[in-house]
Amino acid sequence: MTSKTEQWMINSVFIVISSLCLIPFILLVASSMSSENSIIQNGYSLFPAEFSLESYKYLFKEPTMLIRAYGISIVVTVIGTVVSLIIMTLLAYPISRRDMPLRNTISFFIFFTMLFNGGLVPTYLMYTNIFQIKNSLFALLIPGLLVSAFFVILIRTFFTMNIPSEVIESAYMDGASEMKIFARIVLPLSTPVLGAVGLFQLIHYWNDWFNGLIYITDSKLYSIQVLLNTILLNAQYLASNIHFVDDLGPAEGIPNNGLNMAIAAIGVIPILVTYPFFQKYFAKGLTVGAVKG
Repeated sequence: MTSKTEQWMINSVFIVISSLCLIPFILLVASSMSSENSIIQNGYSLFPAEFSLESYKYLFKEPTMLIRAYGISIVVTVIGTVVSLIIMTLLAYPISRRDMPLRNTISFFIFFTMLFNGGLVPTYLMYTNIFQIKNSLFALLIPGLLVSAFFVILIRTFFTMNIPSEVIESAYMDGASEMKIFARIVLPLSTPVLGAVGLFQLIHYWNDWFNGLIYITDSKLYSIQVLLNTILLNAQYLASNIHFVDDLGPAEGIPNNGLNMAIAAIGVIPILVTYPFFQKYFAKGLTVGAVKG
């Protein structure tokens, strides 16, 4: 039992740490709202020396495309996270059971994929020539993201260490089927690991730009990360090739430094909104009270 003084000191320490964690985000937002000249002259600061929304105006030149990219990213992230959790959980549960035939062999093949892969060119040819997913939402859902061997092993280990075999045996004796045991017993007891893995998958899907770069050439299917990356590269090109700039205005008017920060701010906001809903699973303890002593 800690005293009030000790509790106050602990709370103060965590308040300071939390405040320090907010500084990079405040710097990000403040810099995105600073004029390009003030950033060049004074550098990045927590308070804009010269307030300007030119970076956001540049980003929102084509709001329809930006909104469509946001929608595609949201759809892909939600569907990808849910489907990947279902697949990985259904794969991890059988190999966590000691009575599962060939469980060690299947586990070896899953672990093997963490060490070796087919390489970029064979993977690209397989997905484009055999599965024909180029310029489709499947290209943003499947390659490299849908199933993670590391997360499968993580979920399997959680099942093995935290789901008592006595509970499963007791359910068998009561006449429960495998699917009922999985749905009624295993999943409710596994919300911490499923929440944590779900958050990581959500972040992976939201931040993914590589699949869009490799498999998507239709701008109407750009995710938000691919679109923002394209806008940034175009701005950098225009700024470094002033003699090619025509109808877009003078190259020195393109807010390159502020644009970098604005792009990062737009990309991170959805994660900041989503994180509090998953954060409790990192701190939540798992109490299994179904096994009688």
